[in-house]
Amino acid sequence: MKVDIELDRSSGIPLTDQIVDGIVRWLQRGVASSGVKLPSIRQFATDQGVSRYPVIDAYDRLVALGYIESRPGSGFYVANHRKQHAAAALGLADPRRAEDESEHILEQLNHPSDSLKLGSGFIPDAWRDKEGLGRAIRHVSRVESTNLVDYATQRGSSALCAHLLHRVAQLGIEAQPSQILLTQGASQALDLLIRYILKPGDTMFVEDPGYYSLYGLLKLHGVNLVGIPRTHTGPDLDVLQAQLKRHRPKLFFINTVFHNPTGTTVSPQVAFRLLEMARENGITIVEDDIYADYQATPTERLATLDQLEHVIYIGGLSKTLSSSLRVGYVLASSTIIKDLADIKMLTSLGNSRFSEAVVATMLERGTYRKYLEKLRLRIQCAMGSTIQVLEGCGWEVFEKSGGGTFIWARLPHIADSARLVECGAPLGVTIAPGKYFRPHSEECPWIRINVAFSGDPRARTFFETAALLKP
Repeated sequence: MKVDIELDRSSGIPLTDQIVDGIVRWLQRGVASSGVKLPSIRQFATDQGVSRYPVIDAYDRLVALGYIESRPGSGFYVANHRKQHAAAALGLADPRRAEDESEHILEQLNHPSDSLKLGSGFIPDAWRDKEGLGRAIRHVSRVESTNLVDYATQRGSSALCAHLLHRVAQLGIEAQPSQILLTQGASQALDLLIRYILKPGDTMFVEDPGYYSLYGLLKLHGVNLVGIPRTHTGPDLDVLQAQLKRHRPKLFFINTVFHNPTGTTVSPQVAFRLLEMARENGITIVEDDIYADYQATPTERLATLDQLEHVIYIGGLSKTLSSSLRVGYVLASSTIIKDLADIKMLTSLGNSRFSEAVVATMLERGTYRKYLEKLRLRIQCAMGSTIQVLEGCGWEVFEKSGGGTFIWARLPHIADSARLVECGAPLGVTIAPGKYFRPHSEECPWIRINVAFSGDPRARTFFETAALLKP
């Protein structure tokens, strides 16, 4: 029986991955019943016009995942439906790919403690308002003991929800109390949405470059990723239009303000057209606004223009206030929020009532507002000085007028940023290769630089030393 799949040699996705994903989707359409014999490796390679090696790897993976069975001396057969269902229900992706993604994430977090975390996604401890945090913690501990020992409510602290709704209202997002759910950081919000909306074999559009942890999470759930290039003004709408003719995504994840890793912000023109395309094609946009508080003068969000009809909005305070407190939130329709709250209770029972009370206290007393004013000024100064140093050393900056803490930079004569990682290591500088920020780990000359760490003398030494590398 011939397997009806299409391979795209220009996509940058390894052929083995395409064959695995293609056969899984083909089987999920129910076109082949249990026990049906698949083409031999040689025949499949001939039919698709590829060498036998990616086919061998793909068949091995499909056997390991339980989608097909190998019968020595006979060939490969479609596995029984029970095994296929078990593989799909668990959201199984290729174990080797999942391990690769996990290693990428761990390398971002488990670096030498004394190294300069120049590619970090966080701000330095010294920049945090530890005094304000300490005062809020002592207040919460003293005022209400239940905050120390009890579970949080299903939706989260009503006081904190009220503060957050007031804050997003300043962005023009008019949401009701029934439209907000507190989560354990933005990461849990993403996980809940993926569990709720997507199933193995579904397609989701993501940004390229973009958020590497999301890529790993999607692959863990067996979701197909399609990358949409990020330009200076937002996603490339021409590429998006072309990909919409080839795929039917359920979601498009986008980081609108101070994009990770390029630092760019979606322009109003791109935002309007993006929403039109979403409505025309029945796509839900997941808007990640985790860096919102870095922005002193708010720009329009997609959720502002759409008012949560086709947009699900995610925010949080871990990036600015405290990574340890893990407080995030999601805004959506009341129906979606109710279902997400149920999933949250089933998977984690609830958030930290203590963390929510501490954050609410800092918002209520104005501590957080005063801290943000100082933090924004500090970041702005660091951004300007870092760009000046980089350009003085011969580096190219993707977006000079960007914001937040990230600069996406490269050396024009270096094709693979893995060489920059190797250059930084002996200097005590930790960065991640640009491929970590691409959906399928494609080679990349760019790296993410966190300006909050660039004032360290080791950063300048790295910029100067790397610029001397030979092509």
